[in-house]
Amino acid sequence: MPNNFPFQRLQADLAELIDKTPAGQRLLNEPELAKQLGVSRATLREAIRTFEVQGLIRRKQGSGTYVVGKIKALDSGLEVLESLETVAKRQGLKTTVSDLVVETIVADDETKSVLKVHANTKLTRVRRIIRAEGRPVAYLIDILPESVLHPDDLPANFNGSVLDFLLARGDSLVSSRADISAIDGTAEVSKQLEIQRGDVLLHFSSHLFDENNKVVDYSLSYFIPGYFHFHIVRRVGNG
Repeated sequence: MPNNFPFQRLQADLAELIDKTPAGQRLLNEPELAKQLGVSRATLREAIRTFEVQGLIRRKQGSGTYVVGKIKALDSGLEVLESLETVAKRQGLKTTVSDLVVETIVADDETKSVLKVHANTKLTRVRRIIRAEGRPVAYLIDILPESVLHPDDLPANFNGSVLDFLLARGDSLVSSRADISAIDGTAEVSKQLEIQRGDVLLHFSSHLFDENNKVVDYSLSYFIPGYFHFHIVRRVGNG
């Protein structure tokens, strides 16, 4: 019998329990659930993470683990840079923006290096949460020189996409480079996304270039796995 059979059985039991629990209802707390399923809390926590990644449950700090109704994932190719709002609209999915913060900051060692500006240069930082069916699914941060985007430039009906705003304004944007990784959620990001600190997130660190090959936007995006399907179509090499 395979060594991982007990864990597979645990996942099957959890899947059945989650399927029978109405959306919005809280599961038993970890000690009680671990006792009911006959496993350690550490093993239970590892199995639970699998269902968090699928977007079937959500752990809220200090509150518990809740079953959530499955929503359709946003499916996007990475060959062309598009905003989440554009992708969602094309797929007929409704997203909303919350917790929007537009503020002026000064360049630190990291941002001055990325944006190629002097220390203490004024920058505009745009932070917001993207929600699908009311649930936070992504936390987005854009940082731009004030010469590119001043906080007062954004309209009252700003939809959350800095990219869409710049394109609509007519800015000459040419390309983008994104470094993609899986990370453990920090305290700040986890709080914004209403998940447990240390839960796995998909992280994009992106640079948006203009026609002069200058970085005009440095963005940090944090996605809850299970709500997004990213893919890329690649040409087959012929030697």
